[in-house]
Amino acid sequence: MKITIELDDYLEDVEVVIRTSQLTPEIESIKRSLEKAVAPPILFYRGNNEFYVKIESILFFETDGSKIYAHAREEAYEVKLKLYELEEQLPHYFCRISKSTIVNTREIYALEKSFSGTSTVRFYDTKKQVHVSRHYYHMLKEKLHDTR
Repeated sequence: MKITIELDDYLEDVEVVIRTSQLTPEIESIKRSLEKAVAPPILFYRGNNEFYVKIESILFFETDGSKIYAHAREEAYEVKLKLYELEEQLPHYFCRISKSTIVNTREIYALEKSFSGTSTVRFYDTKKQVHVSRHYYHMLKEKLHDTR
C-alpha cells in the first residue's frame, strides 16, 4: 500500500482520495476509520444535563414525536440531531430499521419474524425491543450478516 500526502495552499477543505483496483474489506475498513476520525461527537441530554456516552453502549435511536432518543440498556437520552444526521455520523454497524428507528446491530440478540410482516428486534440483557418494518428487513439481515 502506498500513502501520499500532498499539500496545496489553494484547498479550503481536506480531501481524501483512495485509489484502488477493487473495493476490498481492507479499503472499507480504512474508509470507516477515516469517517469515524472526522465525525463530530454525538452529545446526549437528559433534562439540563449533558452526558458523554460511548456510542457502542447505545442499543437504538428512535423518534418520539419531534424528539430523538438514544436508548442504552437502562437509560434513555435525548439527542439534538435528526435521524438522517445520525445515519451519516454513526459507525457502520448501526442500521436504519424503520422510518423512526436506527439500531446497533452488534447488540441484537434475536430477530423474531411475525406472520404480519413486521419483525421484532431483541437486545442482550434488557427487555427493550423495537420493530423492523418490511421495507428495511432485508437490509438489516444483510447488515447482520456483514457485521457478525
